[in-house]
Amino acid sequence: MIKSMTGYGKAVVQLPSKKITVELKSLNSKNLDLNARVPSSYKEKELEMRGEISKSLVRGKVDFSLYVESTGEDTHTKLNEVVVKNYMQQLGKVVNADETELLKMAMRMPDTLKTEREEIDPSEFNEINQALEEALKAINIYREDEGKAMEKDFVKRSGLIADLLEKIIEIDAQRMDIARGRLRKAVSDLKEAVDENRFEQEMIYYLEKYDITEEKVRLKNHLDYFNESLQSDDSNGKKLGFIGQEIGREINTIGSKSNFAPMQQLVVQMKDELEKIKEQALNIL
Repeated sequence: MIKSMTGYGKAVVQLPSKKITVELKSLNSKNLDLNARVPSSYKEKELEMRGEISKSLVRGKVDFSLYVESTGEDTHTKLNEVVVKNYMQQLGKVVNADETELLKMAMRMPDTLKTEREEIDPSEFNEINQALEEALKAINIYREDEGKAMEKDFVKRSGLIADLLEKIIEIDAQRMDIARGRLRKAVSDLKEAVDENRFEQEMIYYLEKYDITEEKVRLKNHLDYFNESLQSDDSNGKKLGFIGQEIGREINTIGSKSNFAPMQQLVVQMKDELEKIKEQALNIL
């Protein structure tokens, strides 16, 4: 089963004095590009959390956010009384104001508040890890659902290319007959006697240059392999992209050899469907 690199997952934990939210967003990328926003008090655990995310998501441009909201009375930000009083004394010497005004002015000055470093409670971090697991589960479900939708689109578009190939096969004989007719007309217009055996040999050589039998067979095989790969355990965006390149090579060769307007029109339609497949493959994990 294929998985998209696009996804979203969120989990919320309510502790006695805190509300903790874990949020994950991902988009397509060649490799894993993980951007983490973690409060400073949890920085020591960031590498550990990054490791869990990397193992689970593998590839993609991932934004990881950890939000901590205090919901209790406890706070780790304290008033720095000594600094505030010092500011008020200094301000009282240069302005004529009562203590309330002095306090207001002092509170606008640097270092009036101090934040005590909070040690991470192991049980609290265990809750955060569980929330991260829930968010990772949610984003992976999202990726799988996106992958299912993309798989249907891949099957549809590869089927359209296969249908166009059948139409090319149908008109191929007509194309070759027209090519033979053109050659005979060109020779007759010369009004010169021509050795029939030599003419047939030259015609065979000419027509072989425009023969697309091998390309038709290879294109069909590549389309079958593409659909098989969608169902395989080792399916991934890079592999599908490589197969898409091979499909494109055969389509291009058919187009360059066709020399027949109806066939070239079918080739253009094939290329259009293939481009859509290749664009989608960039978003596959």
